[in-house]
Amino acid sequence: MRMSSQDVTVVALLADPDAPTEIARRMARILPDRLADRWGRGRRFDVEVISEPFTAETEDVPTLVRRITDRASAEKWDVVVALTDLPLHVDGRKLVVELSDEPALALLSLPALGGLRLQRKARRAVEEAVLSLARPRSAGAEGPSANRPSQDHFAHVRADLVGEQESAVRRYVVGGPLGYLRVLGGMIRANRPWRLVPGLSKALAAALATGAVATVNSTIWTLSVSLSTPRLVIATVGSVALMIGWLIVDAHLWHRADDVSPEARRRAALYNVSTVVTVGIGVLVCYVGLLVINLVWALFILNGQAFASLTRIPLHATEYWTLAWFVASVATVGGALGSGLESDEAIRAAAYSKREQERRRMVEDDGD
Repeated sequence: MRMSSQDVTVVALLADPDAPTEIARRMARILPDRLADRWGRGRRFDVEVISEPFTAETEDVPTLVRRITDRASAEKWDVVVALTDLPLHVDGRKLVVELSDEPALALLSLPALGGLRLQRKARRAVEEAVLSLARPRSAGAEGPSANRPSQDHFAHVRADLVGEQESAVRRYVVGGPLGYLRVLGGMIRANRPWRLVPGLSKALAAALATGAVATVNSTIWTLSVSLSTPRLVIATVGSVALMIGWLIVDAHLWHRADDVSPEARRRAALYNVSTVVTVGIGVLVCYVGLLVINLVWALFILNGQAFASLTRIPLHATEYWTLAWFVASVATVGGALGSGLESDEAIRAAAYSKREQERRRMVEDDGD
């Protein structure tokens, strides 16, 4: 891949579907101007976004690089930057970005950038990759070393330069507990847990109906005033755990390792932890919503005299709060049963395994 003209550099952002494509399209609006400003000397950059499931059926970095190279060979691209939401591993460490001079390509793993300010971090990483790969070698330099970016270029991702090979491949990785937490946060961000809440409309409807009935049930009144705070906490944890477990089992979100190697087991564990946390965030948001709605419903519907005659306790703020809290747990259990009515598509974004199945189907459909 060579410069298409003296003054124009064509940059292709090859992105996996879903979140990587959305991130690539947003950055493509401002990337040409930012690259031109940083380059100087009148060079223009054309940025194209190509949404393709290039990671389907594999997470092996050399295989992905070959796929990207084969895809780029048929196009007139000067630099290719591939973005994926898969957590990629090299020698037991998490890959942030791999750069190759010949051909000029970069493979960027978005989860390794962490879960905060992902759009900004991804844009900066792409900028540094493009500028380092597109920069011409100085006349007196020999080999690819003159085109090598300094480690400071990727300091914002806090990666370590792990070595240089004869093929001018440079890999930046993160490792250790902090690296694991960083990747896990990025995976949860890529799962977009906020999309799980509207996807559980039927479960929420079932939970709201359960809560409305439970709020006016005299047995629930009696139980609520007799429960201590630790028991209410246990009820909350139990109902939320039941909802999380039911969603994961019912939608087949649990990921199983393809083989028995330690690396495959660690990868499966990482996938499953991100799925549990993602679903947990969605369920907790639903739980808080139910708690607020039940509290408002109780304030409007309950009769103080009737409540006191049955429980022998006046209906004050504490009783309203305790009743709404307990009813939220009861309603969450009802919502877990209602979640069985949801389609797999409604919660597929909560797990990497479901998105991988979607991408495989896309590849099969294209092949047909």
